[in-house]
Amino acid sequence: MKPLNIAIFGSSGAIGKALCFEFSKNNSVNNIFAFSRNGVELDHQSIISKQVNYLNENSLTETSQSLECKLDIIIVAIGALEQPEKSIRDISSVKFIDMFNANTIPTALIAKYFLPKLYKDRITKFASISARVGSIEDNELGGWYSYRASKSALNMVLKGLSIEQKRSNPNSIIFGLHPGTVDSKLSKPFQKKDKEYFTPEFSAEKLVSVIDTKTVADNGKIFDWDNKIIPY
Repeated sequence: MKPLNIAIFGSSGAIGKALCFEFSKNNSVNNIFAFSRNGVELDHQSIISKQVNYLNENSLTETSQSLECKLDIIIVAIGALEQPEKSIRDISSVKFIDMFNANTIPTALIAKYFLPKLYKDRITKFASISARVGSIEDNELGGWYSYRASKSALNMVLKGLSIEQKRSNPNSIIFGLHPGTVDSKLSKPFQKKDKEYFTPEFSAEKLVSVIDTKTVADNGKIFDWDNKIIPY
């Protein structure tokens, strides 16, 4: 197997950081580019920390151009959840804009500048962390309007990317990942005492296993941490 180059966005978050260290256990991995807004250093010889503003196209341009190698895997582990709406009375335009800036737009912009960095002569993968609550078909509880909408929109972005990328780079696979409910800063305010939560390390291990199984037949789909398809 040829040495792998991997880019992980959101490496200062619980899942992103755990993914960096999970991939670092693989002897076939050459470089792990760990991107974060604050450029947090991760202590491992294969991990190269870089600072980037996910919503600033100049920053994304400069960062993508700074890479001197092609990439095999790109993972976007960026997201936020703040005071989800329990009813329509809680809806605000500010909340919707915040959730789309956190959960949807970064993946689209990262794809714009980093999909061209993927190899074209071998299988490559681009994945973004989505959420089961972004599934329209699976929504039986309602509420959480802006967060659900931002994740549903993310799924649509991934679907669109998968179609366009199939034309320009047929060997690349675009898909979404649901990491399970992880014990993290994002989930802390909504955790229940009688429920168990994944550690970031467990989730990362499962996600890497899912990523490893992906083939071109999986292009454009959304997968749970246990490799089950999540409906749109």
